[in-house]
Amino acid sequence: MEALYCFPMIHICLVEPEIPQNTGNIIRTCAATGAALHLVRPLGFSLDDRYMKRAGLDYFSMARVLVHDGFDAVKREHPDVPMVFFTTKGAKPYTEYAYEKDVILVFGRETHGLPESLLQKFPGQCARIPMREGARSLNLSNSVAVALYEVLRQHSFEGLKCDGKLTGREEAVPPWLDYL
Repeated sequence: MEALYCFPMIHICLVEPEIPQNTGNIIRTCAATGAALHLVRPLGFSLDDRYMKRAGLDYFSMARVLVHDGFDAVKREHPDVPMVFFTTKGAKPYTEYAYEKDVILVFGRETHGLPESLLQKFPGQCARIPMREGARSLNLSNSVAVALYEVLRQHSFEGLKCDGKLTGREEAVPPWLDYL
């Protein structure tokens, strides 16, 4: 059996996330890609929240989720891992970065993003996902997916199954419907 986690790896860091459904969706994305998820307190929900669990479906057992009391704890645990901060205030598009295989992608709260005091400490590491003029921001779980898959694309989706095939059968009712 293949190991679930190996190093180097992609780390997703959510600084003070507020909406449990977004975090649940991100847990599912991390589980499907092998990325580690770091949650920085305070959280706007309990890790037992039913909405978060519903969004994550049955992927929790595949996910590596770590909770930290502050952003400094993430930096201390991974002092040599490059970081890219995703923000609407970023000076260049996320596609203009050459991502390392071992990288931390940092995202802020749904309502306020990352604090400017943090962004000022990392001026050359702030990426923006382009949007139309007048759009405030993208949904957090969508932003994480866009950024994570760019890193994976740059590394040829290493470790992921890239091919699928039709089965010729109708799918059964998914087991997760019992959450509804």
